[in-house]
Amino acid sequence: MNTQKAQFVRSAASEKDFIDDGRPAVVFAGRSNVGKSSVINCLLQRKNFARVGATPGKTVQVNYFLVDGTWFVDLPGYGYARVSGDERRRWGGLMESFFSRSERISLGVQIVDARHAPTVDDVTMTEYFKSTGRPFVVAANKLDKLKKSEISPNLLRVRETLALGEDIPVIGMSCLKAQGRDELLAAIEAAAVK
Repeated sequence: MNTQKAQFVRSAASEKDFIDDGRPAVVFAGRSNVGKSSVINCLLQRKNFARVGATPGKTVQVNYFLVDGTWFVDLPGYGYARVSGDERRRWGGLMESFFSRSERISLGVQIVDARHAPTVDDVTMTEYFKSTGRPFVVAANKLDKLKKSEISPNLLRVRETLALGEDIPVIGMSCLKAQGRDELLAAIEAAAVK
């Protein structure tokens, strides 16, 4: 996959704006402030391709990037406390619409914070991915903020909290050091050619 061939195409605020054109689609999901945009930028080896917001919870639409013929779909971040109840309900409706058609997803990438146990919202997002029957991976981000002795136990905690089978990879990532980039990119490329 030529990650230099990347362009932003559209933001979708409702189901009618979703792109369903048969191309492979890699769907990125994660809590607000978990580093979703940073993971996408790391994969593409660009600093500000996917916007990194100063305020968590700002991505409220489904953003579509076309990367060498494969869609990178950036879902709105979830779990930010300052978001109103109405906004949470709107987000829930948007996610239910998106996940109602599993063919929209070639590969799911759920991003969690490697430093902490996954939240209830992370577990809910895992259930969304599991419900599609489509392949997905978990990227445990911010590995650089852990001591070496904390990495294995924290990745195991992610696997156990999200109740992941052995067939679902948990990839330790540090966008700062590009750690885990090649492994995640290989999973994406494998899904894109199926």
